[in-house]
Amino acid sequence: MASRTAEVSLSGGRFSPLARGWGLIALSVLLLGVALLLMLPYSEQAVPPGTRWPGVLLALFGVLAGALGIGAVAARTRGFLPALITLALTLLTVEVLLRAYNVPAGLIPTPSRVWQALVNARVVLLRDTQVTFLQEALVGYLGGSVAAILTALAIVRFRFLERGMLPYAGLFSSIPIVALAPVIVKAFGLEWTSKAIIVGITVFFPVVVNVVRGLQSASPLHLDLMRTYAVSPARTFLLVRVPAALPFLFNALKIASTLAMIGAIVGEFFGTTGAGLGFRIQIEAGRFNLDIVWAAIVVASILGIAFYGLVQWAEQRFTGWHASNR
Repeated sequence: MASRTAEVSLSGGRFSPLARGWGLIALSVLLLGVALLLMLPYSEQAVPPGTRWPGVLLALFGVLAGALGIGAVAARTRGFLPALITLALTLLTVEVLLRAYNVPAGLIPTPSRVWQALVNARVVLLRDTQVTFLQEALVGYLGGSVAAILTALAIVRFRFLERGMLPYAGLFSSIPIVALAPVIVKAFGLEWTSKAIIVGITVFFPVVVNVVRGLQSASPLHLDLMRTYAVSPARTFLLVRVPAALPFLFNALKIASTLAMIGAIVGEFFGTTGAGLGFRIQIEAGRFNLDIVWAAIVVASILGIAFYGLVQWAEQRFTGWHASNR
């Protein structure tokens, strides 16, 4: 009984004082490792011979000790804390190794250099984000998804369209976007609309196939029950087929959210008016400014994760009754 009252609560988990004390010690060692890491310069000439590797080993020891201690605490927590700790420790380890081996920034920049480039080029990257995400990815995503849903409704309503169109949907979805992008850019010009068309085509086919399968997955027993009660076909569609198709629809929308950013960035590789994350990655890679390249990649990754998370939140909001969300 006394041991239970001695436990403490931390982020939704319960820990003994010993576990909490070990976590604090590990955090202190980790902070010491970070301090030693920041003291490591980039140039071998700035360090007396034989003094670099002791500092490197101490920094690595701090990172590893922090990983073990904080990982033991985070293993019993909920939410995003374990993932954030893993990301932080990975970045620290990469920083230590790149500084220890004195890797040129033109080859692989350290995470600290990428962060500095992200801060310095934030105005340019923000403008590129507006073009790539708001104009190209989002417009193409919405347009392609709406067109796909309407097409799926027509396929389910008219059975001959299922036999005539659905096989080609699977066929065209296997075409690599890298092969399709230059053709569309040449046909529709260098403006953002050509990249939005690429995104629309990319997301169209997965959404069509999934929505058709979802609408056709309605329980025959439920459909027979609606006919027994003389429910109109339109109301039967809303009450039976639409709820059955929602999990399939959101699964397709989550896949399409990642394909949208990929399609927009790949499309910019083949021609643009001078703005966009894909254009920034291509032009700065040619100049060997890889810190800005990685900063643009980080921004694109954050946008993709946020977009996916938004769709996932909508899925939980509208399909909370489904077994997969219980």
